[in-house]
Amino acid sequence: MADKIHVLIADDHAIVRQGLKQILSETEDMLVTGEADDGAEALGLARQQPWDVFLLDVSMPNRNGIDTLKQLKKEFPRLPVLILSMHPEEQYAVRA
Repeated sequence: MADKIHVLIADDHAIVRQGLKQILSETEDMLVTGEADDGAEALGLARQQPWDVFLLDVSMPNRNGIDTLKQLKKEFPRLPVLILSMHPEEQYAVRA
């Protein structure tokens, strides 16, 4: 079996992180190996080890998802990032 895809979930709601972990656990080749509850923690974890993909909430304390995304892309331009949001697409999608 091929290596697993290592995922970091950054969301300030623990229940959302837990739900995403449960959904991803049903996929054989994906493994949630990190969690962050704000943008600053997500950036710190990004710098500690290589990740295959980030799931990033757009609305978080201490550093919102848009600012976190900008910094991630500056430091790790090839890192795939999926943005999660409950806000209308027009509000954040263009900025992301």
